[in-house]
Amino acid sequence: MSIFAGAGGLDAGLEQAGFETRLAIDVDRDAVDTLKATKAKRLPVEGGRRKYLAKAEIVHADVTKLTKADLLDLWAADDPPALLAGGPPCQSFSSAGKQKGLEDDRGRLFKDFVRAARALRPSLILFENVQGLVTARDQEGRIGGVLEAVQAEFESAGYACRFALVNAADYGTPQRRVRLVMFGSRRHELPVLPPSPTHARDPAVSELPRWRSIRQALKGLPLRGSSDAVWANEEMERKLAEVSPGRGIRVGGAVEKNRPGGHWGYRQDGFVANWDQPARTVRAASTPDWLRMKDGCHRRLTWQECARLQGFPEGWEFQGPSASRFRQIGNAVPAELAKALGVQAAEALKKGPMKRNAAPSSEPWPAAFTRRIQYTMAEHRTNGASRKRDRRTRAAA
Repeated sequence: MSIFAGAGGLDAGLEQAGFETRLAIDVDRDAVDTLKATKAKRLPVEGGRRKYLAKAEIVHADVTKLTKADLLDLWAADDPPALLAGGPPCQSFSSAGKQKGLEDDRGRLFKDFVRAARALRPSLILFENVQGLVTARDQEGRIGGVLEAVQAEFESAGYACRFALVNAADYGTPQRRVRLVMFGSRRHELPVLPPSPTHARDPAVSELPRWRSIRQALKGLPLRGSSDAVWANEEMERKLAEVSPGRGIRVGGAVEKNRPGGHWGYRQDGFVANWDQPARTVRAASTPDWLRMKDGCHRRLTWQECARLQGFPEGWEFQGPSASRFRQIGNAVPAELAKALGVQAAEALKKGPMKRNAAPSSEPWPAAFTRRIQYTMAEHRTNGASRKRDRRTRAAA
């Protein structure tokens, strides 16, 4: 069962790993239409006989309003799902958003995920979200408190938990996209996290193939003449011409104790992609990164190219206006990453449940989580007061 299914990137990858989507639910009408149109097209799963979403009941519904009885009726099977998978909307924890956390209604949607788990009792759970969830503050202001709450909710429903941060580029996605993933289990051994990488940034160290680049991913797509291409105007061309590939138009920020020269970063709408590297994280906005063409002119990545960078199978039938397609694609889980996670889930299920009266235990958080939390705490001690003043000043303005 797929919850918060969106355009189906997670479903595509899980079906490549051998799962069948039996039920997919989302509140976004365009995303639901995308899933239905893709199902109707009968795209083969990686060239095989199975078709994507062939057995899926695709439902347009608000999960927050579905009762236990509703969920059971929609599932409509005697046996529970082998896997309940999904990623609640992440804008309230994303570094690209306002980071309101639990103060944002979207920041509490994980509880509806847990409600679905309580109702359906799946064997395994796959939960995916942004890496910012690791250091998100709870309502008491505790850094890491939100992730503690997420784990406590799943454990209260009877699921042991294992977390990891994974980079989609390590699994063949032509995009540097780091995500938080969690497996939950009631009776089976917890699936392995992270999955073993299939690609590497430096193949000389690991002997794996090099990360896939934008150039490799876009091979075969028309690079010019598309009606969906947006070209830079004269003023933007002048600014972008001064930027090296893999960098962007630089912007400054507040001066802080440990940054006497001030923060700096890149304008989200002013980054020039490097053809020979994986893309930056594909966002859910219709202003993706720029490509520098052979003649020196710049155009934005099209939604079709962003779909390639997210690993969607060729021919996936996106519906809705252009802005909606960018949103659906940017909110998706890369299919290659989903497949790698699905393989781990399938292996755990094949082993069968643990011995009678035995149950898995939650794993300690990875050391990388602790380091991130400690760093964020130190940052808060150093710069917390000045950042609060800066927010008040900007609010007053």
